[in-house]
Amino acid sequence: MTAHQHYDIIVIGAGMAGASVAAELAGTGRVALLERENHPGYHTTGRSAALYTQAYGPPVIRALSRASHTFFLGQGPGNPPTGLLRPRGALFVARADQADKLDAMRSALGSVVEPQTAEQLRTRSPLLRDGYASAGLFDNSAADIEVHGLHQHYLRHFRADGGSLITKAEVTGLSRIGADWQVETPDQILHAPIVVNAAGAWADVIAGMAGVATKGLRPLRRTALLVDPPAGIVPDAWPMVVDVEEQFYLKPDAGKLLISPADETLSEPCDAQPEELDIAICVDRIQTAFDLQIRRIDHKWAGLRSFLPDGDPVAGYAPDAPGFFWLAGQGGYGIQSAPAMARSAAALVRGNDLPGDVADLGVTAAALSPARLRIAA
Repeated sequence: MTAHQHYDIIVIGAGMAGASVAAELAGTGRVALLERENHPGYHTTGRSAALYTQAYGPPVIRALSRASHTFFLGQGPGNPPTGLLRPRGALFVARADQADKLDAMRSALGSVVEPQTAEQLRTRSPLLRDGYASAGLFDNSAADIEVHGLHQHYLRHFRADGGSLITKAEVTGLSRIGADWQVETPDQILHAPIVVNAAGAWADVIAGMAGVATKGLRPLRRTALLVDPPAGIVPDAWPMVVDVEEQFYLKPDAGKLLISPADETLSEPCDAQPEELDIAICVDRIQTAFDLQIRRIDHKWAGLRSFLPDGDPVAGYAPDAPGFFWLAGQGGYGIQSAPAMARSAAALVRGNDLPGDVADLGVTAAALSPARLRIAA
């Protein structure tokens, strides 16, 4: 006989989005957190080279990231740990033919970034080829995020507040039965009046399974490689370097260089793997911009970054399905915005207003609502 379990809230997906909102919701009722893999964070969360920067993303994301800053500093609500940020800095570089893109970025970001001459760029990032970049912008506040530490913090607090983490629990069925949602997994059937769809790249799949209108979520594959710096060079103190049109990035990583072509290849939800063409494009772009000969790749991987049609994330109840709550579409910014997004989503799940500090930065429930999106299917 299949066991039936009853909860107040079921969160589907134990990556950063699901784990963080589950932690915020635990303690006020019975909450289950479902993960399809053997352990949480296997997919996008576990493959992120996350950087905290207020220069990334559309306005809603930048506001959520600003509202997350005190948490990353070990302050504010949620009993945050210390040591989540390590100073890095981010350098946005532009060739002469990209001057208009650089001007647009500077106009949008204002005092967040400092203009840089070609000489200043080379000083901050000595591997940049002479003559490659004509100007740039520097975000001094950018920092590396301790992704594993952040994720584990939320999982620990979730369990400590009585939450139930269930792994190897792929959702195989989801339907509305009376006032509850019935969630079927290989080993048990769970019931709750509220389901939070934090399934990442699988969010539209989960919605379709439930008979809820999908939102046109686009999982985009991104490739990353780990390579050696030139002999005798220790790059650890250098900033991350990002092409102003995000055609590549290079980031020091524990004595190595993490590089990416910043690809965005549409993909089905899957265990993403790097493709040889993307690897070749990455090597070509990096060697064009930097005085770096890549002869060996230490490690290579890929992850899926999921975007909604308008580029903003969604956090709110589906207008066509009572108790079905969307939390998806964080794109490549889900780690740096997680603390504020989790508090915001938890407030909306409970039917409350957004946290005051988030609302003060211009984020509204309407801007996050799934009702703003045209039905995709």
